[in-house]
Amino acid sequence: MFFMLIAFYILPFIIVVIALVDIIRNEFNQSHNKLVWIIVVILLPVIGSVLYYFIGRKQKIERYLD
Repeated sequence: MFFMLIAFYILPFIIVVIALVDIIRNEFNQSHNKLVWIIVVILLPVIGSVLYYFIGRKQKIERYLD
């Protein structure tokens, strides 16, 4: 029962939180993309997070530390 709790509640929650933190901390090519990804991840938590990791991360502006 404990493993089901972890698998169905805790892990998806952690994935969503990590996705939201990543979205908020980074800048995107187009300014409205950040808002769109936040809305998608909040309305469709697990699916939105997975979509963000496969599609949205490519839209970020890469920062290079010199």
